[in-house]
Amino acid sequence: MLPDGTFAEKSAIVTGGGSGLGRAIALELARLGAGVVIAGRRQEALDETAALITEKGGKAHAQATDVREPEAVDALVAAAVERFGSVDVLVNNAGDGGEYHPATEDPPEHFRRVVDLNLMGSYWMAQAAGRVMRPGSSVINISSVMALTTAKMRAAAYSSAKAAILGLTRDLAAQWGEKGIRVNALVPGTFPSEQTAHYSENYKAKVIEARIPIGRLGDPEDIAATAVFLASDASSYITGVTLPVDGGVLIT
Repeated sequence: MLPDGTFAEKSAIVTGGGSGLGRAIALELARLGAGVVIAGRRQEALDETAALITEKGGKAHAQATDVREPEAVDALVAAAVERFGSVDVLVNNAGDGGEYHPATEDPPEHFRRVVDLNLMGSYWMAQAAGRVMRPGSSVINISSVMALTTAKMRAAAYSSAKAAILGLTRDLAAQWGEKGIRVNALVPGTFPSEQTAHYSENYKAKVIEARIPIGRLGDPEDIAATAVFLASDASSYITGVTLPVDGGVLIT
């Protein structure tokens, strides 16, 4: 467990920070002393996350941002620098699983939308943050086990976008190593989310029995703990890696 004050005098941007994994990561970064900029498309949800942070004495700024728009992304990074003086950590968590379509029937606009948000949005964010990040900074891209395996969910768009994030991570890590910026990817398994909220208890039990050796769904704090490790100096010699946080899904 990282000590209090690990991120004192540092700031972080967390996209998709209005709920789920993004909210958990933002709360943990703030607990450890970071000034946190929470971004996403729903201002009300972002404000809720910011309130949770400030109620505990943390520092937060919530800004509605569509990461598919480079101009909005540039404005977000500028706001982070203006508010906190720097961008030391970027967590690219904004994403959408899209809809399930057989590959022969997947509408082009659906495929483009899923790739645009998950992949292009992560790239625009990394690009903008990379321009202002100092040596010792960290970019954490949130991918998915769907990048490396399949649950037979007819999710070609999502799987493709999340797999591409792993390639993006490697390339940025290679490019930015000499700048002292580390870039890594987390690969979450099955976690509570808006996408999994409709799963019945019976279905969850079947998923756990069939695919998760550790015997439970993930807890958002599992991702948060791993993210802050990759954001901290404790991982200063780690870059370009794909790190599963999946309860063992990828070994089944």
